[in-house]
Amino acid sequence: MAARVLTVAQQKGGAGKTTLAAHLAVAWTALGKSVAVVDIDPQMSLTLWYRLRETRRGDAGAGLLVNQIKGWRVRNAVEKLASEHDIVVIDSPPHAETEARVAVRAANLVVVPVQPSPMDVWATRPTLILAAEEKTAAVMVLNRVPTRAKLTDEMLEEIAAMDAELAKSRIGNRVVFAAALAEGRAVGEVQPSSRAAAEIAALAEELYRLSG
Repeated sequence: MAARVLTVAQQKGGAGKTTLAAHLAVAWTALGKSVAVVDIDPQMSLTLWYRLRETRRGDAGAGLLVNQIKGWRVRNAVEKLASEHDIVVIDSPPHAETEARVAVRAANLVVVPVQPSPMDVWATRPTLILAAEEKTAAVMVLNRVPTRAKLTDEMLEEIAAMDAELAKSRIGNRVVFAAALAEGRAVGEVQPSSRAAAEIAALAEELYRLSG
């Protein structure tokens, strides 16, 4: 089995990187994929969510595995997990550290969440440069988009000037994303018919296609 490896990366903290990684991982399991998540973020937020999920459910749910890995073991761990799963998701640190470079190098696709604000868009450049240096395809994902976002259109012009691919799917700024994680779950499990769940499902399908 040769997995599709997707690294969620963003130098700027607070972009919703870990939240997006968790919801995408569960969305892919809902499509019948076996998913391994590698948490190399020192904050260990994804690992803590996974432990809560195991405690609340009695298991983490079919097809989902989360590993907290650091340092030199990352590359070997990703290769092993890629031989055993359909998809490997790497939640990388929010800074341009050695582990972030290893995570980008290991990926088929780098997913770069970005909020529609000038500072967030500007902060995306180092991540895109890192992906280019490692010859790994990258796609930006508009995340936490306000319902009425005039600024979003302005930021689209900024993004276009960066010559970076932008996902067609967008993720809105919705409380349910964080609320679901606080229960050890994902939005597709707590509100399966919601617009939020539909956004994650659409993004999961788009990213799976782009990473092939």
